[in-house]
Amino acid sequence: MTNDQIVIIGGGAAGFFAAIAAAENSQMQVTLLEASRQPLAKVRISGGGRCNVTHACFEPTALVQHYPRGGKALLGAFTRFQPRDTIGWFANRGVPLKIEADGRMFPITDDSQTIVNCLMRSAQACDVNIATGSIVKSVKLLNKKFEIGLKSGEEFVCDRLVLATGSNPLGYKIAQELGHSILPPVPSLFTFNIPDPKLRQLAGVSVNPVRLRLSIPGEKTLEQMGALLITHWGVSGPAVLKLSAWGARMLQGSKYQGKLQINWLPQMTVEEVKQKLLLVKQEWGKRTVGLHRGVDLPHRLWQYMIDRAGITRDIRWADVPNKSLNLLLQELTQGQYLVSGKGVFKEEFVTCGGVNLKEVNFKTMESKLVPGLYFAGEILDIDGVTGGFNFQSAWTTGYLAGAGVQGEKGEKH
Repeated sequence: MTNDQIVIIGGGAAGFFAAIAAAENSQMQVTLLEASRQPLAKVRISGGGRCNVTHACFEPTALVQHYPRGGKALLGAFTRFQPRDTIGWFANRGVPLKIEADGRMFPITDDSQTIVNCLMRSAQACDVNIATGSIVKSVKLLNKKFEIGLKSGEEFVCDRLVLATGSNPLGYKIAQELGHSILPPVPSLFTFNIPDPKLRQLAGVSVNPVRLRLSIPGEKTLEQMGALLITHWGVSGPAVLKLSAWGARMLQGSKYQGKLQINWLPQMTVEEVKQKLLLVKQEWGKRTVGLHRGVDLPHRLWQYMIDRAGITRDIRWADVPNKSLNLLLQELTQGQYLVSGKGVFKEEFVTCGGVNLKEVNFKTMESKLVPGLYFAGEILDIDGVTGGFNFQSAWTTGYLAGAGVQGEKGEKH
């Protein structure tokens, strides 16, 4: 049995950040327990192996708009540690980040291993005891100390405990046994299955931007705008992923059934699209509709649209009845698609749900119910949309937990 003053359970982004912040600013021994042999697994695979570290959004009030759950609680936290601080933290350790056109930030090496190496190096430099292959079996609170039992039979005793277990059910179980309430976890970032074989044949076609409206009976209609990618199972891309995040709970409640309305030309009004089609009919009357597109869309998608409107591809523009033109207008600006289930967004498996945020002090990340217990990362009921926002909440809550863990237990900040 070892008597460590600070133990962190979970060797992901939040756990490492908490361990490093705690060790760099205190004289206490810090031990990080990770069940797998390879810590930082999610960091390695994120961003297609490039690691989308954060997002170039430096105003806390704007930043919190990217969090379907947890934005309100994070507002104060982001005034203490935000993307600018993340950039500085890595730069000070020899890992500069770069901004891409869409605001996402990556290491200039374009290799997630750079981030993994930096975190490992930083933890080792401040003598964090990294115990991989340490599968936690139980956590008990006795005499104001946490007793942690491992599957191996080994035990750790500590004054302060940080839970950074991500969406692992074990972390929720430990938090619950220590008195916390858990909002049931459900998937947050996912793609939509659409049972339309002809749409699926367009897999690989993308349009940027589109406007999406998701309707589920008895629920409020959600709307998002952004890029859309047609896949072998339906639709994906940033617009869909944002919609899935904001609609995570209601989609789970509807068993992932709903109606999706797609406006393929959101930068024009419906009337402008109509006038464009009428102009093409007037000026290019001898051309066939299938070959001469009326609007700026990928050719295969255009042919799919005219098929949906019941217009034959070899008909001349001059011969298209106004009724058919109106049906085409509707498909282009208000096309209706059935959502029949969810797919997997393999790069970032994110859930909403977790420890109730009302039970956590976001200045220090300490539990309001159990002095000496801290939380960081996805174990909390926080989730962001895709683009580096989930990592940023992990860095922020990890850093604040690591800094907060040094104060007096239950101290009012």
